[in-house]
Amino acid sequence: MLRDIDHFIGGESFSSGTRIGEVFDPNRGAVQAQVRLGTSADLQTAIDAANKALPAWSATNPQRRARVMFAFKALVEAHMNELAELLSSEHGKVIADSKGDIQRGLEVIEFCCGIPHALKGEYTVGAGPGIDVYSMRQPLGIVAGITPFNFPAMIPMWMFGVAIACGNAFVLKPSERDPSVPVRLAELMKEAGLPDGILQVVNGDKEMVDAILDHHDVKAVSFVGSSDIAQYIYSRGTANGKRVQAFGGAKNHGIVMPDADLDQVVNDLAGAAFGSAGERCMALPVVVPVGEKTANDLREKLIPAIEGLRVGVSTDADAHYGPVINAAHKARIEQYIQMCADEGGELVVDGRGFTLQGHEDGFFVGPTLFDHVKPHFRSYQEEIFGPVLQIVRADNFEEAVRLPSEHPYGNGVAIFTRNGHAAREFASRVNVGMVGINVPIPVPVAYHTFGGWKRSGFGDTNQHGMEGVKFWTKVKTVTQRWPDGGVGEAANAFVIPTMG
Repeated sequence: MLRDIDHFIGGESFSSGTRIGEVFDPNRGAVQAQVRLGTSADLQTAIDAANKALPAWSATNPQRRARVMFAFKALVEAHMNELAELLSSEHGKVIADSKGDIQRGLEVIEFCCGIPHALKGEYTVGAGPGIDVYSMRQPLGIVAGITPFNFPAMIPMWMFGVAIACGNAFVLKPSERDPSVPVRLAELMKEAGLPDGILQVVNGDKEMVDAILDHHDVKAVSFVGSSDIAQYIYSRGTANGKRVQAFGGAKNHGIVMPDADLDQVVNDLAGAAFGSAGERCMALPVVVPVGEKTANDLREKLIPAIEGLRVGVSTDADAHYGPVINAAHKARIEQYIQMCADEGGELVVDGRGFTLQGHEDGFFVGPTLFDHVKPHFRSYQEEIFGPVLQIVRADNFEEAVRLPSEHPYGNGVAIFTRNGHAAREFASRVNVGMVGINVPIPVPVAYHTFGGWKRSGFGDTNQHGMEGVKFWTKVKTVTQRWPDGGVGEAANAFVIPTMG
């Protein structure tokens, strides 16, 4: 019997309709569960529950909302092993990586524990004669998040943590490929003391996405996924008057200067390019060595490091990475490998055809390395989202800056160097949203903010940190005067007020 994954609406499991999706175990290549694919009617049920709960939650003072976050953090930590095993069973990443997924989400929850401070407004005493001016941040109402398969714990917590702490009700539409962890997180939020209806999970596909984008009561939508879908969500959501932040794909570059510590670079590249089977929007799938000698030396060190990577099942504590999410994605990655070879890239290490004894039907792709990849290759221009590393050689520093700056994506970039001036110059000039200096995966800490540029991000506000607080709230500014009983000249009432 396959287990069923239902919605979480109004504080309890909710099922309706007959449409279902298959949830695979990527290690075995077999269906392990069925997820219910919701409709606009299911969304309306969630909206009704949210509208019922929202007034009291919005009126709850920030300190009490923060206490729910404290309790939720403790519960997630207590259930860390359970959540990591559940995540790995549906996604395929190794257990240690799943724990990292959960922990990076918890760091945003830790930020939310300080929401009383983050929500403080501004106040000016005596802005004019007897006039004070102050501002306040108020919740938007019912808001939503549409999250991807590759981080089923981290990204939902990035979204719903800040939104709920700010006083909103949140509707989460996770990926239908690995929905169990988001549902479990909602159950733990209820256990932490969150009122029913404030965090709800509606499973589904495009039908549910469109229902969210079109529903009048949903005031804001946050999305992470592919760039084409991000652009679609941003366009449709904003056309319906919603506030939208939509983050798309990436093709992050790692610039290797001639003075870099190549042993450290190789170690960093192995994790950044192949960790989680390359299924990260902050993965590092392109390395740009500067100068022929740097390129040749780096390649010589990379080959044995890649050949030494261990691909295994999610529960293998010695595995560096596990399977990809499903058969279709495995086929897509292998098509890109063939494409790059056909375009003229030198296939140095070929990960196709990889099988694991006892798990021959699993969705495994071995680590793959290309050299002499050119900027006009389609396989370079597009996101592969798999364990494939491409070497694009640059003659000099200027070319190394230009490559990521001119690429359609602008999510993350890293430079490896001992030269402080080169690092400073690169960080200042490169046309990319997040920069690492000797840091291969430059995901900012939770109290800063996350967001890419160009086709990696649509919208004006980033995720988490104070940018997240701004996205999930609206500012109200109050100008107040308490009359002393005197009456000024009547004519003054017909002149735009000034503070002079």
